[in-house]
Amino acid sequence: MLLTIDVGNTQTTLGLFSQGGVCQRQWRMATDRTDTADELHERLFGYFLMFGLTLGSVTDVAISSVVPILTQEWQYMMANVLNAEDVLLVDASRDCGIVVDMPDPHQVGADRIANAVAALETYGPSTIVVDFGTATNVDVVDARGAFRGGVIMPGLLLSANSLFSRAAKLSSVPLVAPDHALGETTETAVQSGIVIGAAAAAEGLVARIREELGEPDATVVGTGGFVREISHVTKVFDTIDPDLTLRGIYSIWCHRAAKRAARG
Repeated sequence: MLLTIDVGNTQTTLGLFSQGGVCQRQWRMATDRTDTADELHERLFGYFLMFGLTLGSVTDVAISSVVPILTQEWQYMMANVLNAEDVLLVDASRDCGIVVDMPDPHQVGADRIANAVAALETYGPSTIVVDFGTATNVDVVDARGAFRGGVIMPGLLLSANSLFSRAAKLSSVPLVAPDHALGETTETAVQSGIVIGAAAAAEGLVARIREELGEPDATVVGTGGFVREISHVTKVFDTIDPDLTLRGIYSIWCHRAAKRAARG
């Protein structure tokens, strides 16, 4: 079994894939930069135990991480505690099965390259992925099937926390979509600004990117922890794909494994 791990700034998502590429189980946990390898082992053991699974079923691991200190802990835990045969780190500067048409691929986050790989494999060329996480990322695969870059802007939680910490009269409100853009209370006004504002930003960015690419019919895919809430207030998405990043990590692992096998 292959365990895929997507370490984000706020949450870490794990997926357990069978050899046929089916995600058998998925877990989501808070990202804690103080976690040690032993603590990660304890958490992972608990998740597997919930479903009657054993960690011994994991033979290979693929990690996409934007938190370097936790990358080291996950690597150490997998290699030295679980004795995983193969631990792959997703890195856009290495061959991931997609052309990275950018001046410096080293700067591309592992989650973004995973999104691009899965988008190309699932939806084909000319695809725009909008990923609502700690940051909101827009990742673009052009008509040639190359990853062209995109947009990074503050995510919903970052925007909300900044607003609540700086505006003394505003208190934290649930990040849900209000019924109308025109807020009639302070709470709905804040919700409109954050949730509908994020949707409007996505709409505007997608329109500009389509125009710049000259691809007005580019497929738009929504993913990330807040995508379902955003999808209530916009029609910009052609499809919602919450598992996109994990599938991209899986595809990159398969690509690298095939290359190793070809080399003998």
